[in-house]
Amino acid sequence: MKSRLKDLRMEKGYTQIKMQHLTGIDQSDYSKIENGKRYYTFEQCKRIALALDTSMDYLAGLTDDKKPYPRSTN
Repeated sequence: MKSRLKDLRMEKGYTQIKMQHLTGIDQSDYSKIENGKRYYTFEQCKRIALALDTSMDYLAGLTDDKKPYPRSTN
């Protein structure tokens, strides 16, 4: 999980500070999540998946497909 998170962030060219701006998760907390020292909440996982244009399942290691699912327009 943590390597996927860091790998995706690096692929996008985002810093942890950029992730803070995109997700509202404090950079120090984000760093702990990325390094496996802290788990994220459902809401944090959702925000991270949206910011990195992936699915929560990919972040959780439930799929190897990075593409996000189609999003509802409702």
